[in-house]
Amino acid sequence: MMRSKTPWKIKTPQKGRIRRELEKRAPKLVETGKKTLILHGTKTSQVLNEVMTEIYHLKRDNSVKYTRKNDNVRPFESGGEASLEFFSLKTDCSLFVFGSHSKKRPNNLVIGRTYDHHVYDLVEVGVEEFKSMKSFKYDKNLAPKIGSKPFFTFIGEGFESVEELKHLKEVLLDLFHGEVVTNLNLAGLDRVYVCTAVSPKKVFLTHCALRLKKSGTVVPRIELVEVGPSMDLVVRRHRLPDDSLKKEAMKTSLDKAKKKEKNVVKDAIQGKYGKIYIPDQKVGSVALPHKAKGVKRERREAKLKNVTDQPEEKKQKLDYE
Repeated sequence: MMRSKTPWKIKTPQKGRIRRELEKRAPKLVETGKKTLILHGTKTSQVLNEVMTEIYHLKRDNSVKYTRKNDNVRPFESGGEASLEFFSLKTDCSLFVFGSHSKKRPNNLVIGRTYDHHVYDLVEVGVEEFKSMKSFKYDKNLAPKIGSKPFFTFIGEGFESVEELKHLKEVLLDLFHGEVVTNLNLAGLDRVYVCTAVSPKKVFLTHCALRLKKSGTVVPRIELVEVGPSMDLVVRRHRLPDDSLKKEAMKTSLDKAKKKEKNVVKDAIQGKYGKIYIPDQKVGSVALPHKAKGVKRERREAKLKNVTDQPEEKKQKLDYE
């Protein structure tokens, strides 16, 4: 006998803690800060270990770091993404940094993004001329605080014309910018990432602290103090997302059309201004009071008395004339 297939049952969580955790992972109209997963490959070098450790320290409030070696993770190979996607789902991370070292690709760093816990795009770079935070000497009071918002500056035409550098720029911004906020406290802006395109395949990345000094005006003078890390990133391989996947990932909710405001105009210079229509007041036909309310009683009575005591002859003379 053939047995009918029973549909899968969707279990709803009974505990509030589990329900709240699932709500955090659910899709949102306004995204929260993206978590970063840091993984080690089969073999890593000392330089690569320091690079991933310092990336973890820069994103300590929003990252997860695994120290064990992972043999099955190969992001660019088909079938080598399964373990990576499993870890992404387990830790709820939408960004990952994977480090590996080999003779063919020394100090190799793969930075990628995921969509729905599946690999979205990849950028592979080689790390050269690395300098850690410990190698820089500076006032420790200038050290950037955890959770502060950084500035980003990209120097060079390559970030606008070269496809590899354009892709690297997008990934670096997603990796370090943190949570999207609407209001910003200037006291929390204490660092800047400087990316310089040395060549079409090479980018110099450094991390600087902001020092505010007196300038004689209200606006302070800003100086950059290099606090590290700094390194050269050589682009080796990159993989862009499929057009269909990119279109699906870039979908946004349809907001309701705003009601048009009458007689209101927005200008880039003057801002928002409008017209107010006032009906005709008909001031000429309105009878104005002869007695002023603000005049004292004695002055008002004296004025009336002067009008009544005026001689009639003078009135007749005026009329005659």
